[in-house]
Amino acid sequence: MFSKDIGIDLGTANVLIHVKGKGIVLNEPSVVAIDRKTNQILAVGEEAKKMIGRTPDNIMVIRPLKDGVIADFDVTEIMLKYFLDLLKVKGFMTKPRILICCPTNITSVEQKAIREAAEKSGGKKVFLEEEPKVAAIGAGMDIYQPSGNMVIDMGGGTTDVAVLSMGEIVTSESIKVAGDVFDNDILQYIKRHHKLIIGERTAEDIKIKIGSVFSNGRKEEMEVRGRDMATGFPRVIIVHSAEIEQALKESVNLVIAAARKVLEKTPPELSADIIDRGVVLTGGGAMLHGLDHLLAEHLKVPVMVAEQPMNSVALGTGIILDNMDRFSLRKQGLLKNFQMRSSEEKKATTE
Repeated sequence: MFSKDIGIDLGTANVLIHVKGKGIVLNEPSVVAIDRKTNQILAVGEEAKKMIGRTPDNIMVIRPLKDGVIADFDVTEIMLKYFLDLLKVKGFMTKPRILICCPTNITSVEQKAIREAAEKSGGKKVFLEEEPKVAAIGAGMDIYQPSGNMVIDMGGGTTDVAVLSMGEIVTSESIKVAGDVFDNDILQYIKRHHKLIIGERTAEDIKIKIGSVFSNGRKEEMEVRGRDMATGFPRVIIVHSAEIEQALKESVNLVIAAARKVLEKTPPELSADIIDRGVVLTGGGAMLHGLDHLLAEHLKVPVMVAEQPMNSVALGTGIILDNMDRFSLRKQGLLKNFQMRSSEEKKATTE
């Protein structure tokens, strides 16, 4: 049995795995639960996420990725190995090739950590690709033409903004403001204005169910349960969409500023293309209510949410994997032609 090429969207919030020929076969939270006393793995993925904020002292629930990069190497390796073993992607005496995505501004040390974690988890060859590029491909954008394409990929740990042309990134920005920061903003707002302590999962639920960043957006409310800061007893409050808009305002402005910065650095010809083509939003953060309208209002260009925003990166890895050999051969052919041409030019100069 032969091994299969796989693409991994190694996200701060979720890990998505695409197997060549099968599509996206796994979508699990990037969470691992470990027994402190025995170092035994108790749960990985969705089962571990259910334990967040609900465990005794002897069990620690870890999110091994932070801001789009590996914060805990050993736990990341354990998590990846668990998922790959679960999918049975290794062949008899063979290992799969792995394409893995990373933010645009990570250091060479962080790149090495990602590559090593994938190799130790069972990868034969590990290829790294920049996340906004893969997200754009997964969202259906033709980035290999000489025209400007702009994508904003908002995940759990980072927001990557990029303008692409001819298959490469022309200008980009990556900021550590995304889903996790939004959750924390909501948590802190409830604490400050309602004197109620809530957990991360409750904050995320509020964001998903009633969250909005546009003033003319949602007008909904939700019951929120937590611990009263004064009495220490459980208490229930009602939270409105308008409050969440206020809670997220500062962080969302940082995303707008990053997008503006990229547009300001974009060559004029590509800027003209973006006016026609618009900006595509991908990642889990793209589903935040009203974000597309708010960005369109500030950037003065059309903004659209990708058809499958949460799956864009994983779908992009699939397209790249399907064409990897063809692209590789094409590059080799171009290199060979260049070498032959250089040799002929050198020979003609000598004569």
